[in-house]
Amino acid sequence: MSSRAGERLYRVHWLPGTDILRGSCHCGAERLAEEPIELWEWLLGHPQGHRAAAVPAPEPPTRLAMPA
Repeated sequence: MSSRAGERLYRVHWLPGTDILRGSCHCGAERLAEEPIELWEWLLGHPQGHRAAAVPAPEPPTRLAMPA
């Protein structure tokens, strides 16, 4: 599916085997929801709520001292 320049493309996908929907905004943000109305309100409410959550940096692995 292609879109013309300047158009906004929103997608809602059902995750098979669940009651979960995944919404994708034209800006690349995604959200999971069980209620379609909640998901569409989020998609159409752009840009509110579309900031990606900060992902904490992974902690370095713990090294265990091995007896010699």
